[in-house]
Amino acid sequence: MNPNNGPKPVRSPLAWVPSLYFAMGMPFVVLNMVSAVMFKDLEIPDAQIAFWTSLIMWPWTIKFLWSPFLEIFRTKKFFVVTTQLLSGVLFGLAALTLHLPTFFAVTIAVFAVIAFSGATHDIAADGVYMSELSATDQAKYIGWQGAFYNLAKLVATGGLVWFAGWLYKRFSGPETAAFDAYVHAWTIVMAILGIVLLALGIYHWRVLPSGGSAAESHSLREGLQGLREVIVDFFTKKHIWYYIAFIILYRLGEGFVMKIVPLFLKADTAVGGLGLSNQQIGLYYGTFGAGAFLLGSLLAGYYIAHRGLKRTLFTLCCIFNIPFVVYAILAWLQPSQMWLVGGGIILEYFGYGFGFVGLTLFMMQQVAPGRHQMAHYAFASGIMNLSVMMTGAVSGYLSDWLGYAHFFVLVLVFTIPAFLITWFVPFTYPDGKDAPQEQ
Repeated sequence: MNPNNGPKPVRSPLAWVPSLYFAMGMPFVVLNMVSAVMFKDLEIPDAQIAFWTSLIMWPWTIKFLWSPFLEIFRTKKFFVVTTQLLSGVLFGLAALTLHLPTFFAVTIAVFAVIAFSGATHDIAADGVYMSELSATDQAKYIGWQGAFYNLAKLVATGGLVWFAGWLYKRFSGPETAAFDAYVHAWTIVMAILGIVLLALGIYHWRVLPSGGSAAESHSLREGLQGLREVIVDFFTKKHIWYYIAFIILYRLGEGFVMKIVPLFLKADTAVGGLGLSNQQIGLYYGTFGAGAFLLGSLLAGYYIAHRGLKRTLFTLCCIFNIPFVVYAILAWLQPSQMWLVGGGIILEYFGYGFGFVGLTLFMMQQVAPGRHQMAHYAFASGIMNLSVMMTGAVSGYLSDWLGYAHFFVLVLVFTIPAFLITWFVPFTYPDGKDAPQEQ
């Protein structure tokens, strides 16, 4: 069934859903998490890292402002492919900026442009997904979507961070300062990112469905009118203020954890960290975490499709938030046994993968439906990212003030509102086959 009453896609969604969401996840994860490790290697203070790498995520919060214009100009596929190619070029440019005397300010500026490109890509990619798939297929492939979006996270925080550590050892020597060795290592990593995104752009130019034709009108005036309609319609939806609170609180604990965990793992044991190397961090995220996360995401997709979102949402919230206790335990005990560290990461990432898809599907099927489905999903995901951005911006200052151990205990307190609001969250539409489709 095609919601747009157009021709059915020739290719299976598995030909483009996994790669599309892998491409979506890569810029977001690199800017949001990998950049923190990179700047830590390049001797930038924790608080400054957390603040600026959170601030540049702003486009993912306000992307609804330009989402109506993507409805009236060209096809959604056009914006997907264009932004993938643009982001690839910009990551190549970032590789060069690391060699400048004022590298931090210039690299942050380049990352800010990548953030705008990546946010635009996300609007169009989600539009293709919702336009080309029925509600039943959305639930069916939500596990694949979540798995490959977060596979990008694990490839980046695991494989690329590990590779940066490996390169650092190769460049290190008696005549090479540690800072210079890290610059060379991260230059290669940024260049690889650029090549990967360029390759994905070329691939999707060939295989991605259009996601529907652009609107007949191409005027700026109608685009502005469309933005006004999007905003008014969004805030007049049934239960919308409850939904906004739900979106913010569901990931509140994760927002605090996201920036600090890689810094905590890398920090010296004398200051409360675990003292891991880049290669160890990459190994645990990329080897142990990858399998756990993918398994969690895929199982959650089929679990929701089988039982329905309404019956499973509270369970998903619990599985998502409770495993953050792992980092509090690691911070207090500072174990030297790597199997304990790896086991903790496995548990947390399985829960992350399993629980994250619940929020994604809720926004698609309870918040987004209506005349402006793509724009309203962009609005909802922007609100979600606002929560993560604001908590991430202050997380460095909180962890510096409290220390890692007390900070992670505080994070557990911040998860309590998520359980309460999820237990009582109302559903506007029936989930599953009977969910409304965009007309």
